[in-house]
Amino acid sequence: MNNSFIKNLFVWFIIFASLMGAYQIISEGKKQYSDLKYSEFLNVVESGQVLQLEIKGNEITGEFLAPSGDGKPEYFKTYGPVGEDLLNKLTLKKINFNFISDQESGLIGFLVNWGPMIFLILIMVFFFRQIQAGGKGAMSFGKSKARMLNKEDNKKNFKDVAGIDESKEEVQEIVDFLKNPKKFTNLGGRIPKGILLVGSPGTGKTLLAKAIAGEANVPFFIISGSDFVEMFVGVGASRVRDLFAQAKKNSPCIVFVDELDAVGRHRGAGLGGGHDEREQTLNQLLVEMDGFESTEGIIVMAATNRPDVLDPALLRPGRFDRQVVVPRPDVRGREEILKVHTRNTPLSEDVELKIVARSTPGFSGADIENLVNEAALKAARSDKKTLDMNDFEFAKDKVIMGTERRSMVISDHERKVTAYHEAGHALVAKLTPGTDPVHKVTIIPRGMALGLTQQLPTEDKYMLTRDYLLKSIAVLLAGRAAEEIIYDERTTGAGNDLERATEMARKMVTEWGMSEKVGPIRLAQKEGAVFLGKDMSSRTDYSEATSLEIDSEIKQIIVKQYDYAVTLLKENEQILHDLANLLLETESVNAKQLDELLGTEPSFEPPKDETPGSTTSTSGNKEGEDWSGLNPDPTTALENIKKS
Repeated sequence: MNNSFIKNLFVWFIIFASLMGAYQIISEGKKQYSDLKYSEFLNVVESGQVLQLEIKGNEITGEFLAPSGDGKPEYFKTYGPVGEDLLNKLTLKKINFNFISDQESGLIGFLVNWGPMIFLILIMVFFFRQIQAGGKGAMSFGKSKARMLNKEDNKKNFKDVAGIDESKEEVQEIVDFLKNPKKFTNLGGRIPKGILLVGSPGTGKTLLAKAIAGEANVPFFIISGSDFVEMFVGVGASRVRDLFAQAKKNSPCIVFVDELDAVGRHRGAGLGGGHDEREQTLNQLLVEMDGFESTEGIIVMAATNRPDVLDPALLRPGRFDRQVVVPRPDVRGREEILKVHTRNTPLSEDVELKIVARSTPGFSGADIENLVNEAALKAARSDKKTLDMNDFEFAKDKVIMGTERRSMVISDHERKVTAYHEAGHALVAKLTPGTDPVHKVTIIPRGMALGLTQQLPTEDKYMLTRDYLLKSIAVLLAGRAAEEIIYDERTTGAGNDLERATEMARKMVTEWGMSEKVGPIRLAQKEGAVFLGKDMSSRTDYSEATSLEIDSEIKQIIVKQYDYAVTLLKENEQILHDLANLLLETESVNAKQLDELLGTEPSFEPPKDETPGSTTSTSGNKEGEDWSGLNPDPTTALENIKKS
């Protein structure tokens, strides 16, 4: 008799005892009849103490008041002949009585007495059959939920991973070690015990782990960090122990924990203190990875997009020795990812994946997969046999800007205001050298916006200059500037533009040291409760005078860029009208149409002797103010466009 049988037998005994107790509680509400001799019954009737009777054949039941009682009625049951004398006596004593048929089925009585007990047993049997049908026994709360994959279960390999070549090279060592460990041990090398995959959501961390599992011909255990923690105390730690016990039996193997931050956050910061269930799970994980017991042949991999909230004990050598960054792909990486996702997709001859890759900066692998899927759905709805560039263009607009809301009812006045607002954005972006090229302008409502101006950079940017940021702020404020120039009013449509511009200016002053007055100092210090994400608030370590200076600098940047946008649009007001009218007519204007409106395709070359972006000048558009210290002269910029 094994321990599992004894445990299950004990559990069934406890459940049966609990059901009997529940049945006893239910039964307490029933009437308890005491047996009474027929002669005593006649005396009680004679004394007038009987309250009421029920007669069923020779069985007589009822209630009476005992002489020595406390006034509460007692229930009795007796057997005897029921004749005319007894009935006359009951009538004389004015005792209520009624006859019950004795033909009632015995099955009904059985169900009345034992029905609740049978019902509880059936529920219990159904419940445990459901648990065991899922491969879990009654005592399996502490068992690991990890799934073990093999070649048949996982079809992913390194051919399915693109755009992150450096990350693939780092994890390739793991596969080589598992296939040929002597290649490393002969030289005194030790393979890392743990590898942490770090990257933004959608960059392919889990896909990379699945590819490792497909390449290495070893058992691969995969589990989510949230699978460890349950409502029962100690279950998480028990599951960690069980996971590593299974891994040791199948070593060499790989254990992959997805979303490690669900269980690996800083200790001592939770609401439960040092005895928090999550912290007990983390402690057990730390011990298993580098504790007293040997875990040779077990490589632990984990993925997270929040490495800043992980406990430092997890990141020390001996646990997660190596952190592999899985970045967003560059333009070449995006092209490779597009090739992977379009391998089984028929493409028309006009599709150039290089152009699609260049027009999707900042897209992650998951975003690109979604883009290809949306394009395929669009082509299927149009009954096409292949995907063309129009499908990819539609999918890109839908992913970036949201779904078109053509059914939205907008008044003519609001539509015109939106057209001038978007025309202001587009015109300032087009006439200002150094800004991202305008890709499309539309007044078709998408998502939560009434209109959108889409700018796409020609190349990936990994750092931003002060001049670029100032020009971006001017473009953001150009929509409000156009509204004020044409209608002499200010609407709420620029709310998001103002928010983004102000946030950008604040970061320039407080985080990036781009203010000459404040200086190259970082003044914003993020802090917050670790278990809430560690960045829920910011700490101020500067005086009130410095705070006033920061506010003054932010305002100066915003006002100066706004004045620049107003001046540029006033100098080119006729083009603003033409672009707005074109938007009202066609609803969308692409880069080619915008170039035709301006007369030619622009080619910007800012003067080399300028110092762009100076914020030391007095804000406002005063007479005779030199705009060359902020941006090239707007009139000169337009003339250069037309002459080029």
